[in-house]
Amino acid sequence: MITNIRYFFEKHGFHVSSRLADRLGMRATSVRLFFIYISFVTIGLGFGVYLTLAFWLKLKDLVRAKRTSVFDL
Repeated sequence: MITNIRYFFEKHGFHVSSRLADRLGMRATSVRLFFIYISFVTIGLGFGVYLTLAFWLKLKDLVRAKRTSVFDL
C-alpha cells in the first residue's frame, strides 16, 4: 500500500514539473534542479539569519553588562 502511494505521488509530482517545463520551454530536469537548489538556499538563509541574531544577542549581553549596584563600577 505504501509503495502504491509513493508511485502515485512520484507520477503526479514529476508530471507537474514536466508540464511547467513545457509551458516555459525548458527541460524538466532543469525545473527539478531549480526547485532543489531553491530549497537548499531557503534552508541556508534561515540558518544564517538565526546565527546572525544569536551573535547580536551575545554581543548585546557582552556590551551591556548587568551590574547589581552603583559601587560595581
